[in-house]
Amino acid sequence: MSLKKTGLIILLILLIDQLSKIYIKTNFVLNEDYTIFNWFKIAFVENDGMAWGTKLSDVFSFISDKSAKLILTLFRIVAVTGIAFWLIDVIKKEKAKILIFAIAIIFAGALGNIIDSVFYGILFSDSAFQVAEFLPENGGYAEVFHGKVVDMLHFPIWDGVLPAWLPLFGGKYFSFFDPVFNVADVAISTGIGILIVFNKKAFKEPSETESPELELYSNLD
Repeated sequence: MSLKKTGLIILLILLIDQLSKIYIKTNFVLNEDYTIFNWFKIAFVENDGMAWGTKLSDVFSFISDKSAKLILTLFRIVAVTGIAFWLIDVIKKEKAKILIFAIAIIFAGALGNIIDSVFYGILFSDSAFQVAEFLPENGGYAEVFHGKVVDMLHFPIWDGVLPAWLPLFGGKYFSFFDPVFNVADVAISTGIGILIVFNKKAFKEPSETESPELELYSNLD
């Protein structure tokens, strides 16, 4: 897969991710939701931390929320820089297309969430009790590097009381699937899933013992 094709994939994911976030941010009030199907809702929430909304300050009590957010954003930037170098390396070495595709969508998803963390605080006003304004005259809701990631995809597929005969959880209320996420998260999860499921194919090296005759036959086939 060429660098041009890989770039187009990344650009497409970024466009879908950012357009969906900007639309939600400028049309929904924080915590507002809209039901499309019983099992699918658009639910506007903002994530100020890591996965599941966990913050570094929740784990390390001596770190303030503001410092924890800055550390997390800087870590994300370092991580996505490393992914970018990895992507360029596998493209140059003409590795398997499935490996390049997986890394590309992981990179796009990570970059999409970084854009929120770095810029959304200065680009938008607060969404609490009001629809946010883009480029507000009085400034955004936070400093640069302190923005919140916009999430909106919610799939409340099932909720109810579990059968009493189930061990440990029988008779308890249970809901699936609670997390709210975004297009960038889908890209990251899909890329990681591809690397796990198709691990052997993604990281397979060309056979060094393949004869020239067999290679020629394969190219003609």
